[in-house]
Amino acid sequence: MQILPKETLRTKYTMIKIHKTILVLSAAIILCLPAANAQKKIWTMDECMEYAVGHSTAVSKKIYQLSTFNAQYNNALNSFFPKLTTEITGQYNWGRGIDPETNTYNTVTTFNNYYGVYASMYLFEGGQIINQFKNALLNKKMGISDIQQTRDEMALEIMQDFIDAAYYNGCTGLAKKKLEESNELLYKTCKEEELGMKSEPEVVQIKSQVAEDDYNLTHQQNLCDAAFFKLKSDMNFPACDSFQIDTTLQSFVPQYRVENIEEIYNLAAENNPAAISSSYRVRSAKILFNIAKGKLLPTVSLSGGIGTSYYKNFSSSASYSSFRSQIDNNRGEYIGATLSIPLFGNGARYALRKARNDMKIAILDNQEAMRKLHNDIEQSVMDCNGYAKEMSQMSKKVEADSLSHLMNKRKFEEGMISAMDLKTSSSTLLQSRIILLQTKMLYILKNKLVEYYKGKELVKLPTGD
Repeated sequence: MQILPKETLRTKYTMIKIHKTILVLSAAIILCLPAANAQKKIWTMDECMEYAVGHSTAVSKKIYQLSTFNAQYNNALNSFFPKLTTEITGQYNWGRGIDPETNTYNTVTTFNNYYGVYASMYLFEGGQIINQFKNALLNKKMGISDIQQTRDEMALEIMQDFIDAAYYNGCTGLAKKKLEESNELLYKTCKEEELGMKSEPEVVQIKSQVAEDDYNLTHQQNLCDAAFFKLKSDMNFPACDSFQIDTTLQSFVPQYRVENIEEIYNLAAENNPAAISSSYRVRSAKILFNIAKGKLLPTVSLSGGIGTSYYKNFSSSASYSSFRSQIDNNRGEYIGATLSIPLFGNGARYALRKARNDMKIAILDNQEAMRKLHNDIEQSVMDCNGYAKEMSQMSKKVEADSLSHLMNKRKFEEGMISAMDLKTSSSTLLQSRIILLQTKMLYILKNKLVEYYKGKELVKLPTGD
């Protein structure tokens, strides 16, 4: 067996430690890669809407409300069956009391035990039970529609926030590009001043333009940060996590839409969650009005039951019948019918008047909702086509302003125009680009709204229970 020198052993031990350290670092890097990729995730508009809907407290409340409606439906279904009640009573008495055998007062210690089964059901109750069942079934359907309506409202709000964030992000990019161009022009103008080709006032004017562009960039960045914060806040996205959105939605060709407003309205009236929920509320108000009318009618109910008891006097030495014989001998049955006629003091007339007014209010609310839906559809189609035309015209203006500004830069370099004229053309070009960007964002928003009214779902998620 060969014995290695001490230095060789130490060297091999050091190499082993280095290899282990490399392996540990490699494993740590591999484990950190998913987290790094998650932080660099680029969020699309659809992903933002899905995340917001999935983490919305308003949607969760509606889901819990649907669970309540399901319980209400089951309770209304049980109302069709007789009510069955069982009763077991045990009573231990001492001191002065009434003897159940002689019905006289005495001072004895007794034990009483009662058993009973009772059942009752309505034969006629003015249609209240069937109407309550219809209303519970309608509330169940309305709960599902309310969930979808809340999801759509959340998705539309996030869509607006996303458009705002993308717009201000684009404005920040344009402001940054403008500042870079002004800095390049300032550097060039300063060099030309050293050569005697430019005057000091022209340099001062360019410096003023740089300062203005620097301020504009800071302002746009602040607006962009605020828009991103609002988007993350409305999404319930963790504030400490990094967040980037996909701005490639700016690259598209606008199209003029030829739509039939009435066809879209008729389709939305049958499928739009807001329209469906409004219609359900009218039907529910009518059912509640029928229930209120039923409370003014007489009710007829049928009831029956069976009961027995056991008794023992601990103060008497007399013998008593056994438990089984008393249960058999003391058994009694009954059956009866009850007619109840409401006269005064039960508040039924007040409830009827309130239900009638609530029904009329629900009808007016539904008419207002449908009118607003029609106006929103017409406005969205009109805005979509208007922004499509504006984009086409503004794109031409941006091209013309770009060419004009390029020519003015050459003229300024040749001393044919002043720095003020160059600043004016530069500001005009920036303003045109911002207006074009804004028009693009508004077109995207209105185009998605038209598709939504035509029946396209914004977010597809399970309704839950």
